[in-house]
Amino acid sequence: MNFFKTFKHDTWVKPYIKQYKGLLITALLLGLLTSFCAAALMFTSGYTIDKAATHPINILLIYIPILMTRAFGIGRPVFKYLERLKSHNWVLRVTSDLRTRLYKTLESDASFFSEYHKTGDIMGLLSEDISHLQNLYLRTIFPTVISYLLTIIASIALGIFNPSFGFFVFLLLFIEVFLVPLFSVSIESARRSYQKSVKSDLYVQLTDNIMGVDDWVISGRKDDFKKLTSQNIQNLNQSKNKSKAFRRNRDFGLQLIFAAIVICFLIFTNLTMTNNQVQANFVSAVVLAIFPLSDTIIPVSQGFEEWPQYRDSIERLNTIKPIPNNLPKQVTLDPKDFESISVDNITFEYDSNSPILIKNFTQKIKKGEKLALLGPSGIGKTTILQLILGDLSPQQGQISINDLDISQIQENRENIFSVLNQKPFLFNTTLMNNVRLGNEHKSDAEVKKALERVGLKPLIESLPEKYDTIVGENGSRFSGGEQERIALARILLQDAPIVLLDEPTVGLDPITENDLLETFFDVLKDKTIIWVTHHLQGITHVDHVVFMNSDAIEMEGSPEKLYQTNKHFKDLYQMDQGY
Repeated sequence: MNFFKTFKHDTWVKPYIKQYKGLLITALLLGLLTSFCAAALMFTSGYTIDKAATHPINILLIYIPILMTRAFGIGRPVFKYLERLKSHNWVLRVTSDLRTRLYKTLESDASFFSEYHKTGDIMGLLSEDISHLQNLYLRTIFPTVISYLLTIIASIALGIFNPSFGFFVFLLLFIEVFLVPLFSVSIESARRSYQKSVKSDLYVQLTDNIMGVDDWVISGRKDDFKKLTSQNIQNLNQSKNKSKAFRRNRDFGLQLIFAAIVICFLIFTNLTMTNNQVQANFVSAVVLAIFPLSDTIIPVSQGFEEWPQYRDSIERLNTIKPIPNNLPKQVTLDPKDFESISVDNITFEYDSNSPILIKNFTQKIKKGEKLALLGPSGIGKTTILQLILGDLSPQQGQISINDLDISQIQENRENIFSVLNQKPFLFNTTLMNNVRLGNEHKSDAEVKKALERVGLKPLIESLPEKYDTIVGENGSRFSGGEQERIALARILLQDAPIVLLDEPTVGLDPITENDLLETFFDVLKDKTIIWVTHHLQGITHVDHVVFMNSDAIEMEGSPEKLYQTNKHFKDLYQMDQGY
Protein backbone atom coordinates (compact mmCIF):
# COMPACT_ATOMS: atom_id res chain seq x y z
CA MET A 1 0.00 0.00 0.00
CA ASN A 2 2.83 2.41 0.87
CA PHE A 3 4.53 1.51 -2.41
CA PHE A 4 1.52 2.40 -4.55
CA LYS A 5 0.70 5.44 -2.41
CA THR A 6 4.23 6.77 -2.91
CA PHE A 7 3.99 6.51 -6.69
CA LYS A 8 0.41 7.74 -6.97
CA HIS A 9 1.39 11.40 -7.36
CA ASP A 10 5.06 10.88 -8.18
CA THR A 11 6.64 13.03 -10.91
CA TRP A 12 10.29 12.03 -10.40
CA VAL A 13 10.34 8.28 -11.15
CA LYS A 14 7.34 7.24 -13.25
CA PRO A 15 7.90 9.71 -16.12
CA TYR A 16 11.38 8.33 -16.83
CA ILE A 17 10.25 4.70 -16.69
CA LYS A 18 7.82 5.56 -19.49
CA GLN A 19 10.31 7.73 -21.36
CA TYR A 20 12.98 5.01 -21.56
CA LYS A 21 10.70 1.97 -21.47
CA GLY A 22 12.34 0.36 -24.53
CA LEU A 23 15.78 0.39 -22.92
CA LEU A 24 14.26 -0.77 -19.62
CA ILE A 25 12.56 -3.78 -21.22
CA THR A 26 15.80 -4.67 -23.01
CA ALA A 27 17.74 -4.58 -19.73
CA LEU A 28 15.16 -6.79 -18.02
CA LEU A 29 15.16 -9.33 -20.86
CA LEU A 30 18.95 -9.47 -20.80
CA GLY A 31 18.83 -10.03 -17.04
CA LEU A 32 16.36 -12.85 -17.55
CA LEU A 33 18.58 -14.39 -20.26
CA THR A 34 21.57 -14.17 -17.89
CA SER A 35 19.74 -16.21 -15.27
CA PHE A 36 18.50 -18.65 -17.91
CA CYS A 37 22.04 -19.20 -19.23
CA ALA A 38 23.36 -19.73 -15.70
CA ALA A 39 20.72 -22.38 -14.99
CA ALA A 40 21.12 -23.95 -18.44
CA LEU A 41 24.90 -24.12 -17.99
CA MET A 42 24.52 -26.11 -14.78
CA PHE A 43 21.79 -28.25 -16.34
CA THR A 44 23.85 -29.23 -19.39
CA SER A 45 26.95 -29.76 -17.25
CA GLY A 46 25.08 -32.14 -14.96
CA TYR A 47 23.55 -33.95 -17.89
CA THR A 48 26.93 -34.29 -19.61
CA ILE A 49 28.56 -35.75 -16.49
CA ASP A 50 25.72 -38.26 -15.97
CA LYS A 51 25.58 -39.19 -19.65
CA ALA A 52 29.35 -39.68 -19.86
CA ALA A 53 29.20 -42.04 -16.87
CA THR A 54 26.78 -44.37 -18.69
CA HIS A 55 29.16 -45.08 -21.61
CA PRO A 56 26.99 -43.73 -24.46
CA ILE A 57 27.03 -45.80 -27.63
CA ASN A 58 27.33 -42.65 -29.77
CA ILE A 59 29.82 -39.83 -29.15
CA LEU A 60 27.24 -37.34 -30.48
CA LEU A 61 25.18 -37.93 -27.34
CA ILE A 62 28.05 -36.31 -25.39
CA TYR A 63 29.31 -33.86 -28.02
CA ILE A 64 26.06 -31.91 -28.33
CA PRO A 65 25.71 -31.31 -24.53
CA ILE A 66 29.38 -30.26 -24.44
CA LEU A 67 28.71 -27.68 -27.16
CA MET A 68 25.65 -26.45 -25.30
CA THR A 69 27.68 -26.22 -22.10
CA ARG A 70 30.24 -24.08 -23.89
CA ALA A 71 27.48 -21.97 -25.49
CA PHE A 72 25.70 -21.33 -22.19
CA GLY A 73 29.06 -20.77 -20.46
CA ILE A 74 29.86 -18.02 -22.95
CA GLY A 75 26.29 -16.72 -23.07
CA ARG A 76 26.04 -16.12 -19.32
CA PRO A 77 28.85 -13.52 -19.01
CA VAL A 78 27.99 -11.98 -22.39
CA PHE A 79 24.34 -11.46 -21.46
CA LYS A 80 25.41 -10.27 -18.00
CA TYR A 81 27.78 -7.75 -19.56
CA LEU A 82 25.13 -6.52 -21.99
CA GLU A 83 22.57 -6.33 -19.17
CA ARG A 84 24.96 -4.22 -17.11
CA LEU A 85 25.62 -1.94 -20.08
CA LYS A 86 21.93 -1.47 -20.84
CA SER A 87 20.76 -1.13 -17.23
CA HIS A 88 23.51 1.33 -16.30
CA ASN A 89 22.94 3.24 -19.54
CA TRP A 90 19.27 3.48 -18.63
CA VAL A 91 20.01 4.53 -15.06
CA LEU A 92 22.63 7.11 -16.07
CA ARG A 93 20.22 8.66 -18.55
CA VAL A 94 17.51 8.87 -15.92
CA THR A 95 19.76 10.25 -13.16
CA SER A 96 21.25 12.76 -15.62
CA ASP A 97 17.73 13.98 -16.38
CA LEU A 98 16.98 14.04 -12.64
CA ARG A 99 20.05 16.12 -11.81
CA THR A 100 19.28 18.52 -14.64
CA ARG A 101 15.71 18.81 -13.46
CA LEU A 102 16.82 19.34 -9.85
CA TYR A 103 19.17 22.11 -10.95
CA LYS A 104 16.49 23.83 -13.01
CA THR A 105 13.99 23.50 -10.16
CA LEU A 106 16.34 25.03 -7.61
CA GLU A 107 17.76 27.59 -10.05
CA SER A 108 14.29 28.97 -10.69
CA ASP A 109 14.12 30.20 -7.08
CA ALA A 110 17.84 30.71 -6.49
CA SER A 111 17.20 34.17 -5.07
CA PHE A 112 15.16 32.63 -2.24
CA PHE A 113 17.39 29.60 -1.78
CA SER A 114 18.22 30.16 1.87
CA GLU A 115 14.59 30.98 2.66
CA TYR A 116 13.21 27.67 1.38
CA HIS A 117 16.14 25.26 1.60
CA LYS A 118 18.94 24.46 4.01
CA THR A 119 22.34 24.03 2.38
CA GLY A 120 22.80 20.74 4.22
CA ASP A 121 19.46 19.50 2.89
CA ILE A 122 20.52 20.28 -0.68
CA MET A 123 23.77 18.38 -0.08
CA GLY A 124 21.55 15.50 1.03
CA LEU A 125 19.45 15.82 -2.13
CA LEU A 126 22.48 15.73 -4.39
CA SER A 127 24.57 13.11 -2.61
CA GLU A 128 21.82 10.90 -1.18
CA ASP A 129 18.46 11.19 -2.88
CA ILE A 130 19.53 11.12 -6.53
CA SER A 131 21.89 8.24 -5.75
CA HIS A 132 19.06 6.49 -3.94
CA LEU A 133 16.90 6.64 -7.05
CA GLN A 134 19.80 5.20 -9.02
CA ASN A 135 20.02 2.31 -6.55
CA LEU A 136 16.23 1.95 -6.60
CA TYR A 137 16.47 0.83 -10.21
CA LEU A 138 19.69 -1.20 -10.00
CA ARG A 139 19.18 -2.90 -6.62
CA THR A 140 15.41 -3.11 -6.26
CA ILE A 141 13.39 -2.76 -9.46
CA PHE A 142 15.60 -4.79 -11.82
CA PRO A 143 16.35 -7.73 -9.45
CA THR A 144 12.75 -7.87 -8.22
CA VAL A 145 11.17 -7.93 -11.67
CA ILE A 146 13.65 -10.54 -12.91
CA SER A 147 13.16 -12.77 -9.84
CA TYR A 148 9.37 -12.54 -10.15
CA LEU A 149 9.56 -13.50 -13.81
CA LEU A 150 11.81 -16.47 -12.98
CA THR A 151 9.47 -17.56 -10.19
CA ILE A 152 6.46 -17.48 -12.51
CA ILE A 153 8.26 -19.20 -15.40
CA ALA A 154 9.79 -21.93 -13.19
CA SER A 155 6.51 -22.60 -11.38
CA ILE A 156 4.57 -22.86 -14.64
CA ALA A 157 7.20 -25.17 -16.16
CA LEU A 158 7.13 -27.47 -13.12
CA GLY A 159 3.33 -27.22 -12.98
CA ILE A 160 3.06 -28.59 -16.50
CA PHE A 161 5.20 -31.57 -15.47
CA ASN A 162 3.59 -32.02 -12.04
CA PRO A 163 0.98 -29.48 -10.83
CA SER A 164 1.30 -30.38 -7.14
CA PHE A 165 5.07 -30.10 -7.08
CA GLY A 166 4.96 -26.93 -9.18
CA PHE A 167 2.59 -25.31 -6.69
CA PHE A 168 4.73 -26.45 -3.74
CA VAL A 169 7.89 -24.95 -5.28
CA PHE A 170 5.95 -21.77 -6.04
CA LEU A 171 5.06 -21.45 -2.33
CA LEU A 172 8.72 -21.82 -1.30
CA LEU A 173 9.83 -19.28 -3.91
CA PHE A 174 6.97 -17.00 -2.85
CA ILE A 175 8.43 -17.00 0.66
CA GLU A 176 11.86 -16.13 -0.77
CA VAL A 177 10.85 -13.32 -3.13
CA PHE A 178 7.82 -11.84 -1.36
CA LEU A 179 7.23 -12.75 2.30
CA VAL A 180 10.81 -12.47 3.52
CA PRO A 181 11.36 -9.16 1.64
CA LEU A 182 8.18 -7.75 3.23
CA PHE A 183 9.39 -8.93 6.62
CA SER A 184 12.71 -7.16 5.95
CA VAL A 185 10.89 -3.93 5.16
CA SER A 186 8.79 -4.10 8.32
CA ILE A 187 11.86 -4.73 10.50
CA GLU A 188 14.23 -2.25 8.87
CA SER A 189 11.82 0.56 7.94
CA ALA A 190 12.09 2.52 11.19
CA ARG A 191 15.80 1.84 11.44
CA ARG A 192 16.47 3.12 7.91
CA SER A 193 14.37 6.20 8.51
CA TYR A 194 16.34 6.93 11.65
CA GLN A 195 19.63 6.51 9.77
CA LYS A 196 18.37 8.87 7.07
CA SER A 197 17.45 11.57 9.58
CA VAL A 198 20.80 11.26 11.35
CA LYS A 199 22.64 11.57 8.04
CA SER A 200 20.62 14.64 7.14
CA ASP A 201 21.51 16.21 10.49
CA LEU A 202 25.17 15.38 9.87
CA TYR A 203 25.07 17.13 6.49
CA VAL A 204 23.57 20.24 8.08
CA GLN A 205 26.13 20.11 10.92
CA LEU A 206 28.93 19.58 8.41
CA THR A 207 27.88 22.71 6.54
CA ASP A 208 27.70 24.75 9.73
CA ASN A 209 31.01 23.40 11.01
CA ILE A 210 32.94 24.09 7.82
CA MET A 211 31.57 27.62 7.50
CA GLY A 212 32.03 28.36 11.20
CA VAL A 213 35.28 26.55 11.94
CA ASP A 214 37.21 29.80 12.42
CA ASP A 215 34.82 30.90 15.15
CA TRP A 216 35.23 27.59 16.99
CA VAL A 217 39.02 27.85 16.86
CA ILE A 218 39.11 31.53 17.86
CA SER A 219 36.82 30.88 20.82
CA GLY A 220 39.20 28.18 22.08
CA ARG A 221 36.60 25.41 21.83
CA LYS A 222 38.48 23.07 19.52
CA ASP A 223 37.66 20.03 21.63
CA ASP A 224 33.95 20.89 21.62
CA PHE A 225 34.16 21.28 17.85
CA LYS A 226 35.63 17.78 17.49
CA LYS A 227 32.92 16.31 19.73
CA LEU A 228 30.07 18.15 18.00
CA THR A 229 29.09 15.32 15.66
CA SER A 230 30.57 12.39 17.60
CA GLN A 231 27.27 11.42 19.25
CA ASN A 232 25.39 11.41 15.95
CA ILE A 233 28.13 9.36 14.31
CA GLN A 234 28.10 6.89 17.20
CA ASN A 235 24.30 6.51 17.02
CA LEU A 236 24.49 6.06 13.25
CA ASN A 237 27.16 3.36 13.54
CA GLN A 238 25.17 1.49 16.19
CA SER A 239 22.08 1.51 14.01
CA LYS A 240 24.09 0.35 10.99
CA ASN A 241 25.59 -2.51 13.00
CA LYS A 242 22.10 -3.68 13.95
CA SER A 243 21.13 -3.57 10.29
CA LYS A 244 24.17 -5.62 9.33
CA ALA A 245 23.38 -8.25 11.98
CA PHE A 246 19.77 -8.49 10.79
CA ARG A 247 20.96 -8.78 7.18
CA ARG A 248 23.32 -11.64 8.00
CA ASN A 249 20.62 -13.57 9.87
CA ARG A 250 18.04 -12.93 7.15
CA ASP A 251 20.37 -14.08 4.35
CA PHE A 252 21.23 -17.21 6.32
CA GLY A 253 17.50 -17.95 6.63
CA LEU A 254 17.04 -17.42 2.89
CA GLN A 255 19.87 -19.86 2.22
CA LEU A 256 18.15 -22.43 4.43
CA ILE A 257 14.90 -22.00 2.49
CA PHE A 258 16.81 -22.40 -0.76
CA ALA A 259 18.50 -25.51 0.63
CA ALA A 260 15.00 -26.85 1.36
CA ILE A 261 14.06 -26.25 -2.30
CA VAL A 262 17.16 -28.19 -3.42
CA ILE A 263 16.31 -31.09 -1.06
CA CYS A 264 12.73 -31.14 -2.39
CA PHE A 265 14.09 -31.35 -5.93
CA LEU A 266 16.41 -34.20 -4.93
CA ILE A 267 13.50 -36.14 -3.44
CA PHE A 268 11.17 -35.33 -6.34
CA THR A 269 13.65 -36.27 -9.07
CA ASN A 270 14.59 -39.53 -7.31
CA LEU A 271 10.92 -40.46 -6.99
CA THR A 272 9.86 -39.53 -10.51
CA MET A 273 12.97 -39.66 -12.72
CA THR A 274 14.69 -42.95 -11.89
CA ASN A 275 12.41 -45.38 -13.75
CA ASN A 276 15.05 -45.88 -16.44
CA GLN A 277 18.58 -44.84 -17.36
CA VAL A 278 17.46 -42.09 -19.73
CA GLN A 279 15.47 -40.35 -17.00
CA ALA A 280 18.19 -40.90 -14.40
CA ASN A 281 20.64 -38.88 -16.52
CA PHE A 282 18.49 -35.80 -15.86
CA VAL A 283 18.47 -36.05 -12.04
CA SER A 284 21.67 -34.15 -11.33
CA ALA A 285 21.00 -31.83 -14.28
CA VAL A 286 17.67 -30.67 -12.84
CA VAL A 287 19.03 -30.26 -9.31
CA LEU A 288 22.17 -28.40 -10.41
CA ALA A 289 20.07 -26.00 -12.48
CA ILE A 290 18.48 -24.71 -9.26
CA PHE A 291 21.68 -23.39 -7.66
CA PRO A 292 22.42 -20.38 -9.94
CA LEU A 293 18.91 -19.04 -9.34
CA SER A 294 19.85 -18.20 -5.74
CA ASP A 295 22.04 -15.35 -7.06
CA THR A 296 18.92 -13.78 -8.58
CA ILE A 297 16.35 -14.55 -5.89
CA ILE A 298 18.15 -13.89 -2.59
CA PRO A 299 19.16 -10.21 -3.33
CA VAL A 300 15.46 -9.27 -3.63
CA SER A 301 15.19 -9.01 0.15
CA GLN A 302 18.09 -6.56 0.25
CA GLY A 303 16.38 -4.41 -2.38
CA PHE A 304 13.07 -4.47 -0.47
CA GLU A 305 14.86 -3.65 2.77
CA GLU A 306 16.22 -0.42 1.26
CA TRP A 307 12.80 0.67 -0.01
CA PRO A 308 12.05 3.01 2.96
CA GLN A 309 15.02 5.24 2.18
CA TYR A 310 14.15 5.18 -1.52
CA ARG A 311 10.59 6.14 -0.62
CA ASP A 312 11.86 8.96 1.57
CA SER A 313 14.02 10.20 -1.31
CA ILE A 314 11.11 10.07 -3.75
CA GLU A 315 8.83 11.95 -1.36
CA ARG A 316 11.54 14.47 -0.61
CA LEU A 317 12.21 15.16 -4.29
CA ASN A 318 8.51 15.53 -4.95
CA THR A 319 8.36 18.31 -2.36
CA ILE A 320 10.84 20.37 -4.42
CA LYS A 321 8.64 22.54 -6.57
CA PRO A 322 9.70 25.41 -8.83
CA ILE A 323 8.17 28.79 -8.20
CA PRO A 324 5.40 29.25 -10.78
CA ASN A 325 6.38 31.57 -13.60
CA ASN A 326 3.77 34.30 -13.51
CA LEU A 327 5.80 36.75 -15.52
CA PRO A 328 4.08 38.84 -18.18
CA LYS A 329 5.18 38.81 -21.81
CA GLN A 330 8.92 39.47 -21.82
CA VAL A 331 10.52 42.39 -23.64
CA THR A 332 14.15 42.61 -24.69
CA LEU A 333 15.57 45.96 -23.64
CA ASP A 334 18.75 47.11 -25.33
CA PRO A 335 21.19 48.29 -22.60
CA LYS A 336 22.00 51.32 -24.77
CA ASP A 337 18.35 52.41 -24.54
CA PHE A 338 18.32 52.54 -20.74
CA GLU A 339 17.24 55.97 -19.45
CA SER A 340 15.96 55.70 -15.88
CA ILE A 341 14.70 53.57 -13.01
CA SER A 342 11.41 54.55 -11.37
CA VAL A 343 10.46 53.24 -7.94
CA ASP A 344 6.90 54.45 -7.47
CA ASN A 345 5.35 54.33 -4.01
CA ILE A 346 6.22 50.68 -3.29
CA THR A 347 5.16 48.83 -0.16
CA PHE A 348 6.59 45.45 0.79
CA GLU A 349 6.82 43.08 3.75
CA TYR A 350 7.70 39.39 3.87
CA ASP A 351 4.94 38.52 6.33
CA SER A 352 3.14 39.99 9.32
CA ASN A 353 5.86 38.77 11.70
CA SER A 354 8.76 40.13 9.65
CA PRO A 355 10.65 43.13 11.05
CA ILE A 356 11.22 44.43 7.50
CA LEU A 357 8.52 46.78 6.25
CA ILE A 358 9.09 49.08 3.30
CA LYS A 359 6.25 51.54 3.00
CA ASN A 360 5.53 54.12 0.28
CA PHE A 361 9.15 54.18 -0.95
CA THR A 362 9.70 56.33 -4.06
CA GLN A 363 12.81 57.20 -6.03
CA LYS A 364 13.71 58.24 -9.58
CA ILE A 365 17.25 57.39 -10.71
CA LYS A 366 18.35 58.70 -14.08
CA LYS A 367 21.00 57.22 -16.32
CA GLY A 368 24.49 57.80 -14.90
CA GLU A 369 23.30 58.89 -11.44
CA LYS A 370 24.75 57.45 -8.25
CA LEU A 371 22.34 56.74 -5.36
CA ALA A 372 23.30 55.64 -1.83
CA LEU A 373 20.81 53.90 0.49
CA LEU A 374 21.87 54.26 4.13
CA GLY A 375 20.42 53.09 7.37
CA PRO A 376 20.83 50.55 10.18
CA SER A 377 20.84 46.83 9.47
CA GLY A 378 17.54 45.03 9.06
CA ILE A 379 15.37 47.84 7.72
CA GLY A 380 15.15 46.59 4.12
CA LYS A 381 17.97 48.16 2.13
CA THR A 382 19.00 44.86 0.51
CA THR A 383 15.31 44.04 0.06
CA ILE A 384 14.96 47.19 -2.06
CA LEU A 385 17.76 45.90 -4.31
CA GLN A 386 15.92 42.58 -4.65
CA LEU A 387 12.74 44.46 -5.56
CA ILE A 388 14.61 46.48 -8.17
CA LEU A 389 16.10 43.29 -9.61
CA GLY A 390 12.67 41.66 -9.74
CA ASP A 391 13.52 38.85 -7.32
CA LEU A 392 10.70 40.13 -5.10
CA SER A 393 7.45 41.81 -6.03
CA PRO A 394 5.98 44.70 -4.01
CA GLN A 395 2.52 44.35 -2.53
CA GLN A 396 1.80 47.89 -3.77
CA GLY A 397 3.44 50.27 -6.20
CA GLN A 398 5.57 49.66 -9.27
CA ILE A 399 9.21 49.48 -10.29
CA SER A 400 9.99 50.22 -13.92
CA ILE A 401 12.94 50.60 -16.26
CA ASN A 402 12.14 53.33 -18.78
CA ASP A 403 8.43 52.62 -19.32
CA LEU A 404 8.67 48.85 -18.74
CA ASP A 405 7.63 47.13 -15.52
CA ILE A 406 10.61 45.32 -14.04
CA SER A 407 8.77 42.00 -14.40
CA GLN A 408 8.80 42.43 -18.20
CA ILE A 409 12.60 42.23 -18.55
CA GLN A 410 13.41 39.29 -16.26
CA GLU A 411 14.51 36.85 -18.97
CA ASN A 412 17.38 39.11 -20.05
CA ARG A 413 17.94 41.19 -16.94
CA GLU A 414 21.66 40.28 -16.87
CA ASN A 415 22.02 42.69 -19.79
CA ILE A 416 20.67 45.51 -17.59
CA PHE A 417 21.89 44.74 -14.07
CA SER A 418 25.21 43.82 -12.46
CA VAL A 419 25.39 43.01 -8.75
CA LEU A 420 28.33 43.17 -6.36
CA ASN A 421 27.55 42.04 -2.82
CA GLN A 422 29.35 41.65 0.49
CA LYS A 423 31.05 38.36 -0.33
CA PRO A 424 31.29 37.67 -4.07
CA PHE A 425 31.81 33.99 -4.78
CA LEU A 426 35.01 33.03 -6.53
CA PHE A 427 35.32 29.57 -8.04
CA ASN A 428 38.33 27.36 -7.49
CA THR A 429 39.72 27.95 -10.95
CA THR A 430 41.98 30.48 -12.65
CA LEU A 431 41.70 34.26 -12.43
CA MET A 432 40.90 34.38 -16.13
CA ASN A 433 37.99 31.96 -15.76
CA ASN A 434 36.61 33.77 -12.72
CA VAL A 435 36.57 37.13 -14.46
CA ARG A 436 35.30 35.73 -17.75
CA LEU A 437 32.19 34.60 -15.87
CA GLY A 438 30.97 38.16 -16.49
CA ASN A 439 31.00 37.60 -20.25
CA GLU A 440 32.29 34.34 -21.68
CA HIS A 441 32.62 35.83 -25.17
CA LYS A 442 35.31 38.33 -24.20
CA SER A 443 38.88 37.78 -25.33
CA ASP A 444 41.88 37.20 -23.06
CA ALA A 445 43.06 40.72 -23.79
CA GLU A 446 39.72 42.17 -22.65
CA VAL A 447 39.80 40.11 -19.45
CA LYS A 448 43.31 41.32 -18.67
CA LYS A 449 42.27 44.89 -19.42
CA ALA A 450 39.40 44.59 -16.90
CA LEU A 451 41.81 43.31 -14.25
CA GLU A 452 44.16 46.19 -15.02
CA ARG A 453 41.36 48.74 -14.64
CA VAL A 454 40.52 47.48 -11.16
CA GLY A 455 44.16 47.81 -10.10
CA LEU A 456 45.17 44.15 -9.96
CA LYS A 457 47.71 44.04 -12.79
CA PRO A 458 50.84 44.65 -10.62
CA LEU A 459 49.77 41.95 -8.16
CA ILE A 460 48.91 39.41 -10.87
CA GLU A 461 52.10 40.07 -12.82
CA SER A 462 54.09 39.28 -9.66
CA LEU A 463 52.51 35.84 -9.26
CA PRO A 464 54.30 32.76 -10.66
CA GLU A 465 51.27 31.65 -12.70
CA LYS A 466 50.13 35.23 -13.40
CA TYR A 467 46.65 35.20 -14.97
CA ASP A 468 46.45 31.40 -14.70
CA THR A 469 46.74 31.55 -10.92
CA ILE A 470 44.16 29.35 -9.16
CA VAL A 471 42.15 31.57 -6.79
CA GLY A 472 41.56 28.76 -4.28
CA GLU A 473 38.34 27.59 -2.68
CA ASN A 474 35.99 30.57 -2.43
CA GLY A 475 38.88 32.89 -3.39
CA SER A 476 41.06 31.95 -0.41
CA ARG A 477 44.24 32.77 -2.36
CA PHE A 478 43.33 36.49 -2.24
CA SER A 479 42.38 38.99 0.46
CA GLY A 480 38.86 40.36 0.89
CA GLY A 481 39.65 43.59 -0.96
CA GLU A 482 41.33 41.68 -3.80
CA GLN A 483 38.32 39.38 -4.09
CA GLU A 484 36.06 42.42 -4.47
CA ARG A 485 38.32 43.79 -7.21
CA ILE A 486 38.17 40.47 -9.07
CA ALA A 487 34.38 40.58 -8.82
CA LEU A 488 34.44 44.20 -10.02
CA ALA A 489 36.42 43.08 -13.08
CA ARG A 490 33.57 40.66 -13.81
CA ILE A 491 31.14 43.57 -13.74
CA LEU A 492 33.30 45.56 -16.14
CA LEU A 493 33.28 42.60 -18.50
CA GLN A 494 29.51 42.22 -18.16
CA ASP A 495 29.10 45.91 -19.04
CA ALA A 496 25.50 46.31 -17.82
CA PRO A 497 24.24 49.91 -17.45
CA ILE A 498 23.03 49.52 -13.84
CA VAL A 499 25.27 48.32 -11.01
CA LEU A 500 23.86 47.36 -7.62
CA LEU A 501 26.38 47.47 -4.78
CA ASP A 502 25.24 45.66 -1.65
CA GLU A 503 27.71 46.73 1.06
CA PRO A 504 30.71 45.40 -0.94
CA THR A 505 33.27 46.91 1.47
CA VAL A 506 31.81 45.59 4.73
CA GLY A 507 34.44 44.05 7.00
CA LEU A 508 37.39 45.77 5.31
CA ASP A 509 39.77 48.10 7.12
CA PRO A 510 39.19 51.85 6.49
CA ILE A 511 42.21 52.32 4.20
CA THR A 512 41.34 49.31 2.03
CA GLU A 513 37.70 50.35 2.01
CA ASN A 514 38.50 53.88 0.90
CA ASP A 515 40.86 52.67 -1.87
CA LEU A 516 38.27 50.18 -3.05
CA LEU A 517 35.48 52.76 -3.15
CA GLU A 518 37.75 55.08 -5.14
CA THR A 519 38.26 52.26 -7.63
CA PHE A 520 34.54 51.39 -7.76
CA PHE A 521 33.36 54.87 -8.58
CA ASP A 522 36.24 55.57 -10.93
CA VAL A 523 35.82 52.52 -13.19
CA LEU A 524 31.99 52.70 -12.94
CA LYS A 525 31.73 56.43 -13.53
CA ASP A 526 29.61 55.98 -16.66
CA LYS A 527 27.23 53.52 -14.92
CA THR A 528 24.07 54.04 -12.91
CA ILE A 529 24.83 52.92 -9.35
CA ILE A 530 22.55 52.05 -6.45
CA TRP A 531 24.76 51.53 -3.42
CA VAL A 532 23.59 50.04 -0.13
CA THR A 533 25.88 50.98 2.73
CA HIS A 534 25.70 51.27 6.50
CA HIS A 535 27.97 54.29 7.01
CA LEU A 536 29.15 57.43 5.23
CA GLN A 537 32.62 56.39 4.13
CA GLY A 538 32.93 57.38 0.46
CA ILE A 539 29.55 59.08 0.43
CA THR A 540 30.93 62.03 -1.55
CA HIS A 541 31.11 59.81 -4.62
CA VAL A 542 27.29 59.71 -5.00
CA ASP A 543 24.82 62.24 -6.32
CA HIS A 544 21.95 61.44 -3.98
CA VAL A 545 21.69 60.00 -0.47
CA VAL A 546 18.60 58.35 1.01
CA PHE A 547 18.81 57.79 4.76
CA MET A 548 16.21 55.22 5.88
CA ASN A 549 14.93 54.26 9.30
CA SER A 550 12.43 51.67 10.43
CA ASP A 551 9.43 53.85 9.55
CA ALA A 552 10.25 55.94 6.49
CA ILE A 553 12.90 58.04 4.75
CA GLU A 554 14.49 60.19 7.43
CA MET A 555 16.41 62.46 5.07
CA GLU A 556 17.57 62.60 1.48
CA GLY A 557 19.42 64.86 -0.92
CA SER A 558 22.91 65.43 -2.27
CA PRO A 559 25.76 64.86 0.22
CA GLU A 560 26.89 68.48 -0.11
CA LYS A 561 23.42 69.89 0.55
CA LEU A 562 22.73 67.55 3.46
CA TYR A 563 26.07 68.42 5.05
CA GLN A 564 25.18 72.11 4.91
CA THR A 565 21.52 71.94 5.93
CA ASN A 566 21.07 68.82 8.06
CA LYS A 567 22.81 68.78 11.43
CA HIS A 568 22.16 65.06 11.98
CA PHE A 569 23.80 64.17 8.67
CA LYS A 570 26.72 66.48 9.41
CA ASP A 571 27.25 64.90 12.84
CA LEU A 572 27.14 61.40 11.35
CA TYR A 573 29.56 62.33 8.60
CA GLN A 574 32.04 63.93 10.99
CA MET A 575 31.80 60.97 13.36
CA ASP A 576 32.37 58.55 10.49
CA GLN A 577 35.40 60.53 9.35
CA GLY A 578 36.82 60.60 12.86
CA TYR A 579 36.48 64.36 13.41
